[in-house]
Amino acid sequence: MHLDPSAVDAQIGLVALGTVGSTNQEAFERAARGESRSFWVTAEAQTAGRGRMGRSWNSAPGNLYASLLLRDPSRFERAPELAFVAVLALRDAIVAEAPALAAALRFKWPNDLLLAGEKCAGILIEGEVDAKRIATVVIGIGVNCAHHPPMAAAIDGATPTPARPLPFGAHGVLFPATDLHAHGVEIAPQQLFTRLTATMCTRIAQWNRGNGFIAILGDWLTGASGLGEDIHVRQGSEDKVGRFVGLDQAGRLVLELAGGRMEKIAAGDVFPFTLHGGRRIPGPRVK
Repeated sequence: MHLDPSAVDAQIGLVALGTVGSTNQEAFERAARGESRSFWVTAEAQTAGRGRMGRSWNSAPGNLYASLLLRDPSRFERAPELAFVAVLALRDAIVAEAPALAAALRFKWPNDLLLAGEKCAGILIEGEVDAKRIATVVIGIGVNCAHHPPMAAAIDGATPTPARPLPFGAHGVLFPATDLHAHGVEIAPQQLFTRLTATMCTRIAQWNRGNGFIAILGDWLTGASGLGEDIHVRQGSEDKVGRFVGLDQAGRLVLELAGGRMEKIAAGDVFPFTLHGGRRIPGPRVK
């Protein structure tokens, strides 16, 4: 693995490993041992890769597994915005390497990248805040370059689709998946990673510690999947159906329910932050 020169100039480090439990966990542990700068951790495979809400992430060799640890990227309450920053940077990197895929890449709220309607990449934001309320944030990224998890068996006689994904926990698959190779694109993880280290620098600079978040949201909305359409939103065990109207200025999904009532759905469960001493930082509330 190699960093783009722009990442080197930004004094970002790199730890390239073989097999690890989780690149996110590896980043946190290295920071706890005294690594003071921002740095990437990559792995050829993970034995304990994870996605949102503690779900496992299929992590066999051939795909890209990388985590970026950032020291004090913003006030801690703005750090969850990095999910939007990261997925834009990832889209930019894939398009730079495979321009033919540009029209087929879309964003699935809050932190997935779809290719022709199927999930090809996911992002997990985690962080900690010290006693001085300075945040350490890790952006975990997994990209299906060469392979993807097989679709689970049909449920109730119907094959899962993007419009009808599997229920949480069913065979570990929540949404139909795909990979770059399946679409005729050969991008080695090493090649995509180098490009990503450049596009991430560009998007983080645009975000500017949250000062440029409105522009980030605007760019995200231009590639949003399902915008203006009826969608299902799952919060815990509850499903809601409505029209995806857009995002508010905090990145919450705005859903138009039956009768025209608008509901803002927070992405707080995506960002599990803890304060110094283990106390949970509440995520944004649904209003």
